[in-house]
Order: sequence, then C-alpha cells, then structure tokens
Amino acid sequence: MLWEWECRLTDLESLENLVAAMRKLPGIGPKGARRIAYYLLRKDEEYLAELGALFTDLRKGLYTCSECGNVSEHNPCSICSDPLRDREIICIVDDIESISTFEDAGVYNGLYHILGGSDSPLSGQELTEENIDFLLEHINSVNAEEVIIATNPKVEGDMTYYALLDVLGRSGVKKVTRIAYGLPFGGHIALADRMTLHEALEARREVL
Repeated sequence: MLWEWECRLTDLESLENLVAAMRKLPGIGPKGARRIAYYLLRKDEEYLAELGALFTDLRKGLYTCSECGNVSEHNPCSICSDPLRDREIICIVDDIESISTFEDAGVYNGLYHILGGSDSPLSGQELTEENIDFLLEHINSVNAEEVIIATNPKVEGDMTYYALLDVLGRSGVKKVTRIAYGLPFGGHIALADRMTLHEALEARREVL
C-alpha cells in the first residue's frame, strides 16, 4: 500500500529536511508541506532537476529598478519605462507582491514605489534615511502631483502610514491620499480581489 510505503519513509532525514524547508514558505502548513514532499518524491529525476534549476536561476538576470525599487529583467523596470503610464501619480506599496496584485487587477495606471521597509518600533523596524531619500528622489524626478499610500492594513502598515505622512508633509508634494480598505485588518493587499482593489482606489481619501 502506498500509505504504508510513505509511513516507512518518514524517518528519511532528506525528506524531513524538505518538509521543514517547505513549512517556511508562506501559506504552507505541516500537512501541506508533507504532501508536497511526497509529491516530489514520486517524480522522476529529470523533473526534480528542472525544478531545482528554476529555483537556482530565480534571481539570475534580475535587477532592482533604480527608480521605484521593483524587481525586473530591465532597469528601469517595464512600468517605469512605459510612456503610457500616468506619471503624475505614485502609489507607495510594501512589496513586489502588491504591485503584481494591482497589475493583475488592471485597476491602476500610475507609477509605483516599493518602500523597502516599514516603521514598527514594536518589532524593531523603522524607515531608514535611505528608504526616505529614495522615495523623495522618485517623487521629485517625475514631479508627481499625487502620492497614494497603499501600505497593508495591519499595525505595521498603519505605523508606516503615519511616518510617511510626516515625511510627505515636509516634502511639498501637492496631494497625498490613502486607499480605502475593504480588507480585514491584518490582511495583505495581495489577498484582495479586483473589485476590492478598484473600490479601495476609487474611495481613497485625501490626507494631506
């Protein structure tokens, strides 16, 4: 029986190491990690080698955009270099995943800026001068008329929002807004559907 065969394999150190590694990935619990490990165990060596090469090459040929902090195969990234994007609006996000979510939803046509950090004294994090200078340089380089703050709806996101208000209030930017949220508190923009993101942008409120 396959089940019995799998049970006899639970003492394999390599299998347990793989399960432990899988559990570190977001959204994968103990059972899911073990299912993935057993699935990979059944695959042939060619498949495993191909999959391993994809992991190894994941970051090869990628650049950090010198304008917005996005990761791309080009510098500047395809968004910053797109002449059809609205260059009067910059949306500040926490991470690359948030950009991907906005782009997949197709509800926003401005520029982005990955903050590259958060302001959360409780967890020992704070926005660095480098983070702030990079943001202000981007805003000034495109003469942005509006900056949208789209940090994630959780404690760290709120604290970062207030820190950004202070920075942007002294920067001279004409308009600062914050997206509205139909997301549960503690969530992530990447979990939002297209309608939620659209309404969050449409209902954004001016804060400065």
